[in-house]
Amino acid sequence: MSLDLSLYDKVLENRVRLQIMSILVANEHYDFNSLKELLDVTDGNLASNLKSLEKEGYITVEKSFVDRKPNTKYRRTEKGKKSFENHLAALENLIKQQYG
Repeated sequence: MSLDLSLYDKVLENRVRLQIMSILVANEHYDFNSLKELLDVTDGNLASNLKSLEKEGYITVEKSFVDRKPNTKYRRTEKGKKSFENHLAALENLIKQQYG
C-alpha cells in the first residue's frame, strides 16, 4: 500500500510553524509577544518562523502602535487555513494507514 502525501505541506512540518498556524486558525489574530510567551520560543526563532509563513502567504502582518509601543498582529490567510487543514488531513491519513 502506497502512502498518499499529496496534501502534506513541507512548510508545516516545522513544529513552531505548525503551532503558530494552530493558534491562528483557532483565533482571529495573535500578537508577537503573546505568541512568544505561549510557544516559549526566542524572539529570533519566532520571527524567522513567522517570516517563513508570511513569505508563503499563510499569514498577514499588521503593525501598529498601542500606547506608543509597537504592536504586531498576525492573522492567518485563507490560503494558510486551507494548507493547515490539508496538512492535518494528510497526517490523519498517514496515521490511519499505519495504525488503522
